Amino acid sequence: MDRLKDRVAIVTGAGRGIGASIAVAMAAEGAAVVVNDLGGSVDGEGADDAPAREVVRRIEAAGGRAVANFDDVADYDAAEQIVRTALNEYGQLDVLVNVAGILRDRMIFNMTEAEWDAVIAVHLKGTFNTSKYASIHWRQERRGHYRLINFTSVSGLSGAPGQPNYAAAKLGIVGLTYSCANALARYGVTSNAISPGAATRMGATVPPDRRRQLNAEEARDAEAREREMSPDNVAPPVVYLASEEADWINGQVIGASGYQVSLFNQPEMVRQIQGREPWTVDDMFQRIPAVFRPAIERTNFYQRQRES
Repeated sequence: MDRLKDRVAIVTGAGRGIGASIAVAMAAEGAAVVVNDLGGSVDGEGADDAPAREVVRRIEAAGGRAVANFDDVADYDAAEQIVRTALNEYGQLDVLVNVAGILRDRMIFNMTEAEWDAVIAVHLKGTFNTSKYASIHWRQERRGHYRLINFTSVSGLSGAPGQPNYAAAKLGIVGLTYSCANALARYGVTSNAISPGAATRMGATVPPDRRRQLNAEEARDAEAREREMSPDNVAPPVVYLASEEADWINGQVIGASGYQVSLFNQPEMVRQIQGREPWTVDDMFQRIPAVFRPAIERTNFYQRQRES
């Protein structure tokens, strides 16, 4: 239980759900953990110190080391204090896990500017904010085995229709992760993203009144599904990526949902039209359907669009 011994980690959004599970799992493996959480609601309103303090209490009760931090990742200056907390309390920073997020779901034609800005600010800007300050320290120290672990979502990878703000932020985080993987490797930093699947307050759950309506067999199935989709099941691959043994993996997106851990492919060119002179509009009307359509029609996305 010492795979992260002598390592210091920051986990943002660690007061509840996936972030809390990761913080507890890292501490159990020997890491000193900064448990960051503003303590707001799912839509980002309000603040509460209690969730982060409770996670710290759990870690300390199990014999681990942790300190709470309540700064807002979306605040550029406050994000520096999150990193500073790790350096002041433990003298180093080895791992940054960016989990913090909010939801403000709406179809694109109904979404307000405020709903767009709030989600982009926490997810995408927040990931940039903390990553920037961590990278400054890592660039100066250059001790190596540093880890940047960001959180994307299947909502961004597949384009959830009712979450244009969330999807844009989460896919933006993938691009940021790739960029950091290329920029920071020379300083001993690996940068990877996790696409999680778990039952949290930001995800779908079975309402208690519906649970009572289930018969005994269905209830057992629901309970088994609840165990499978526990946020705790997202933590083990994150712990591995945070370890010194994971130097070899960089610039990747890893899926962690239930009892499955997956490796996503990176975008690659699948078809190309090569010319010898400038294309005409007539050329494009002929060649694009002829060459690209057969490839697109084989994808699940195209089929879903046709069936909707």
